[in-house]
Amino acid sequence: MRVLVVDDEELMAAAIAEGLRQEAFAVDVAHDGEEVLDRLAGGGYDVVILGLPRVRGDEVCRRIVAAGTGVRVLMLSVFVSAADRVAGLTVGADDHLAKPFAFAELVARVRALESVPAHSGAQGQPQLVETVHAPGHRLP
Repeated sequence: MRVLVVDDEELMAAAIAEGLRQEAFAVDVAHDGEEVLDRLAGGGYDVVILGLPRVRGDEVCRRIVAAGTGVRVLMLSVFVSAADRVAGLTVGADDHLAKPFAFAELVARVRALESVPAHSGAQGQPQLVETVHAPGHRLP
């Protein structure tokens, strides 16, 4: 599996990339949206781990989906509210992970994306609800 790690914090990007390489992933690194789009134009990536600030990250995700590359997108964010996570999924991300995170969870999520069909864009996202109620339980 070939992964493109995108983070504007160079040390974070390098740490994620090195850890993924140790897990036998082929990894490249980019630090801004234009570099991401240039690399994706060359093809060959399965997953993009996108850790840019919210507005830029959302826009880059939209552009990845619009380009029809078929790459799956895992967004990383310091924003932790449900609304922020939903916003990332709404623009077309396949998954979302809040910083800080356990590296083992990142690896598990990347591996899980291997079985996800090629990206179909935000239109393919299921309808999301804010709260789920079940008899005797409340799931936020």
